[in-house]
Amino acid sequence: MRNHNTTIPHEATALRTPHHRARLLASAHAALLAALLIGAPGAIGQDTHPPTHFQPPPSIRTAPATAPAATQIPAANQPTQPSLLLGGLTEAFRLLCSLDHEVVDITLRSLQISGTATLISLIIGIAISLTIALNKFPGKRLLISLINTGMGMPPVVVGLIVSIMLWRSGPLGSMALLYTPTAIVIAQVLIATPIITAISLAALQNLPPLLRLQILALGASRRQMVWMLVREARLPILAAVMAGFGGIISEVGASMMVGGNIKGQTRVLTTATVLETSKGNFEIAIAFGIILLLLAFTFNLILTRIQQRERPR
Repeated sequence: MRNHNTTIPHEATALRTPHHRARLLASAHAALLAALLIGAPGAIGQDTHPPTHFQPPPSIRTAPATAPAATQIPAANQPTQPSLLLGGLTEAFRLLCSLDHEVVDITLRSLQISGTATLISLIIGIAISLTIALNKFPGKRLLISLINTGMGMPPVVVGLIVSIMLWRSGPLGSMALLYTPTAIVIAQVLIATPIITAISLAALQNLPPLLRLQILALGASRRQMVWMLVREARLPILAAVMAGFGGIISEVGASMMVGGNIKGQTRVLTTATVLETSKGNFEIAIAFGIILLLLAFTFNLILTRIQQRERPR
């Protein structure tokens, strides 16, 4: 019978003890950590040959570097500010020369609404200013302060008040005036009246204190005396009219809130400009803005000529 006993090497015998196995594992871990930190060639199966550089194909090597696709926007799609203004001027000229029906309708409606509101505000403002200027009563200074404060009343606040009053469940809801040109006129009257009243009152109070007594001493009636005082203060009153008209022809908040910007009914130049701007039609919006400026300039030019003609030499 063959003897199967073989001699076991000393190293294999050493591995049987736990102490030697732990030392061997610790040595292996230390060698692995050193290889990772140093990154020496040949460690952990790394290739000892130097890396070769990747050579791209000739078509890629010779292709010029280009910017990212997001930055390559054609110049034609990026209109500059001068081109927008030039386009707006051209569009305004075309709309004016062609007498576009919608543009003419919006312009005439704006002039009608703001003109009516200015006339009503002038009548109310002159009456209030004469009453305050020719009479003495308690709280007069407080009332004048409130009128002066009304000159800076925001149009959106006026639009809110008028909307509440004309709402279906409001005090005047039964009149069904909301989203009509009449509602815009009411809102603009509330905006322009404090302006015209404050300036007219300041003009009447600036007259000589004894002028009223001199007019009455000459035999004039009270109505004639009031008319003479208004004539003496006509130049500042014309300035008040121009300020009132300029304040309401250019407002947009109240007109949008109480008018609704309804096409063919309550759309005016300011609300049309806001609408076209929100749609991105800047050329048409600029055209409406230019027409609005021309309308205001023409109105003020006429009143200025009258004012300067009546001015004492």
